[in-house]
Amino acid sequence: MTLRLCRSMPVNKVLISIIAAACVIFGYISYLENQLATIEKSRRKLELAVAKLQVDRVSWSHNQAVKDGWTQEENTGLSVTNPDDNMIVIYNRVPKTGSTSFVGVAYDLCKKNKFNVLHLNVSKNSHVLSLSDQMRFVRNITGWTAKKPAIYHGHLAFLEFDRFGVQERPIYINLIRDPLERLISYYYFLRNGDDFRPYLKRSRQGNKETFDECVENDSSDCDPNNLWVQVPFFCGQKAECWEEGSQWALDMAKHHLVNNYLVVGLTEQLPEFVAVLEATLPRFFQGATEKFLTGSKTHLRKTAKKIPPSKATIKKIHQSPVWKMEDEFYQFAKQQFEFIKERTLNKDLEDKGQLFFFEKIRPRR
Repeated sequence: MTLRLCRSMPVNKVLISIIAAACVIFGYISYLENQLATIEKSRRKLELAVAKLQVDRVSWSHNQAVKDGWTQEENTGLSVTNPDDNMIVIYNRVPKTGSTSFVGVAYDLCKKNKFNVLHLNVSKNSHVLSLSDQMRFVRNITGWTAKKPAIYHGHLAFLEFDRFGVQERPIYINLIRDPLERLISYYYFLRNGDDFRPYLKRSRQGNKETFDECVENDSSDCDPNNLWVQVPFFCGQKAECWEEGSQWALDMAKHHLVNNYLVVGLTEQLPEFVAVLEATLPRFFQGATEKFLTGSKTHLRKTAKKIPPSKATIKKIHQSPVWKMEDEFYQFAKQQFEFIKERTLNKDLEDKGQLFFFEKIRPRR
């Protein structure tokens, strides 16, 4: 018995030694794996930091070139071309969507950021141009080099530049609003004016009929067909765009919004809209968010004496096919803007920054 026990002890010790060694080896391997993971994580952080520095350097160099170019042009009269200096932005503003407040920021920034702002005034407040005027407009703004870069704004329906044989396409932006709120605002604006130009006499001044009373009496000023504004603005200059309740017009409006507009914001989210533009088009909108939030032109224009509608009025308007189509377009635009905003801005309205970089670039130079 004693002999058998003595013989088994070395074997047990060997097994224990092997198990202990295996544990040490596995532990060391795990340690190495953790270290490699930490190194890889640090490498990725370093690559991102280097990429950000490269982007910041390029941005700084470009901004400096823009600044130097304008200074040189002012001092010598020589034109210095920078990539962003040919940009054209068109804000074909929908009436009563907060456009005056937004445009005020552009006018405040134009001198500092070295761009031009031009208002398009169309005779008789028409939102549609003749074909010949469309051609003139396209040729004028694409060929007017002295006024580039520029933001053009006016109450004009979307215009397709591709049809007119020009290579340069403008960047479209816009704002839209809940369709019923927009109509109510316009209704009281015609009667009571606003705080922007309170002295100006409006076309319905003196008419004390409320929007609720107008709807109850089926008066023309609150006809649900008057809601048909935002869809045709995005649909464009075609005849069917302005036919109330046209499904084709609604489809075209959606198509243009996602394919031809850089971003379409919401009136109730004006600060977020401005912040997205600052992040995306800093050549024009650098400093715009702070200017909008703190400047004197914030909420510049407010309709006076606007009375909220009753539940009965809302219910009656919501039965209209035109309201349903306008609301469908509004909800579609809202979905697109929320998607853009979520991926562009932090909660403090700051740009999330560049989240991509280039690697494995060949051949090495």
